[in-house]
Amino acid sequence: MISPATILNARILIVEDDKMSRKLLVRILASSGFKNVHALPNATRLRSFYAKFKPDLLILDLVLPGGVDGFQAMQYLREDHPDDYLPILVMSAESQDKVHLRALASGAKDYLSKPYDPSKVLLRCRNLIEVRLLYVALQGKKDELDAKVRERTRELRETRLDVVRRLGYAAECRDSDTGQHIVRMSRYCACLARAMGMSDEECDFILATAPLHDIGKIAIADRILLKNGPLTPEEFAVMKTHASIGAEILSGGNSMFLKMAEEIARTHHEHWDGKGYPGGLKNEQIPLAGRICAVCDVFDALTSERPYKKAWSVDEALKEIKKKRGTQFDPAVVDVFAAILPDICSIKKDVETMSRQVAREIKLRSPMGDPR
Repeated sequence: MISPATILNARILIVEDDKMSRKLLVRILASSGFKNVHALPNATRLRSFYAKFKPDLLILDLVLPGGVDGFQAMQYLREDHPDDYLPILVMSAESQDKVHLRALASGAKDYLSKPYDPSKVLLRCRNLIEVRLLYVALQGKKDELDAKVRERTRELRETRLDVVRRLGYAAECRDSDTGQHIVRMSRYCACLARAMGMSDEECDFILATAPLHDIGKIAIADRILLKNGPLTPEEFAVMKTHASIGAEILSGGNSMFLKMAEEIARTHHEHWDGKGYPGGLKNEQIPLAGRICAVCDVFDALTSERPYKKAWSVDEALKEIKKKRGTQFDPAVVDVFAAILPDICSIKKDVETMSRQVAREIKLRSPMGDPR
C-alpha cells in the first residue's frame, strides 16, 4: 500500500480555464495537505509541461480555450506516452452519459460533473493517485527485475564465451605458441560477416563460435599436428579428420550458438569448387559462415609465423587468396574481404599490440623477469 504521506507528496496538475474553479481546486487540495499542485489556464502548453512535470494526477476540464480541448489534449498525451498509465480525472459541466463515456474511452480514468463536491474531488484524487503510484512502483520493480535478468544473461553469455575461448585455446595452443590465431581469426570473421550483410546477432554468433573451428585438432596425434615439415598423404588424411571430429564434438546442441559452431567446424575447409573436405560441398552448399571462416582462417595462417614457415606479408597473402578466388574461396567473399582489408589490418595490429602488452605484464609480475 501507498502511505498517506506519499500520496500527499504526489504531483498534481490542473488544467482549468475558469479562474475561480481553478483556484477552488487548488485550495481544496492544498487544505487537505497536498504539497505539489500546479495549474494551467489552457492546454496549449500541456504536452511539454506534462513531460517535464510528470504528474501523478491530471485534473482536466473538457472545455478549454486556445484551440485544444480536453479530448484533443488526451489524444496528444496518448501519442506522447503510449506505454504509460495516464492518471486523468476529467471534470465538465456536461451531464450527458455519452460525453462521460467518450471521455473514459479517450483515456480518462474517472469523471466528475460540475459543480463538484469537494469531498468527492478529494476521494477521486486520492484513489487515482494511489493507483498511479502503485503502477509506478510496479514498473520500478519490473525495471529492476529486467535489469537483473539482463545482467544474469550478460554473465551467462560471458561465461559461455569464456568457455568457448578456453576450448579454442586448448586446441590452438597445441600447434601455436601464442594461441592468438583464434582471437584474430574470430574478429576477422565478425568484421567480414558484417560487411557481407549478416545481422548483428549472426555477427555476434560468428565472433563467439569461430574460435572453435579447429577444436577437432585435440584428437590429432602430436607426431602429425606438430610435425616440422610437409605431411605425407597418409598423415594429411588423418589431419583432415579434425573437421569432422570437431563437428561431432559440437553436434547435438539445440541452440543457434552450438549449431553455428558445429557448422563452422565442419565446413571451414570446404572449397567453392567442391574439392575441399570433409563433405566435398560446393558453392552455396557451403554455409556462409563456413565460407567466411575459410578466407579468414587462411589469411591469418599465411600472415602468421609457424614452425614450418615464415609469415607472409599482407599483400602476399591477399594475392594468394585472390588467386584461389572461385576455386577454394567464394568469389563474393573474397571481393568483400579485399574491400575491407584496411579494417582487417587494423584488427591484426590491435591484437598484436594487446598480445605484446599482456606479455610485458606477465614478465613484470614474474620473479627475476622470468615469465615462466
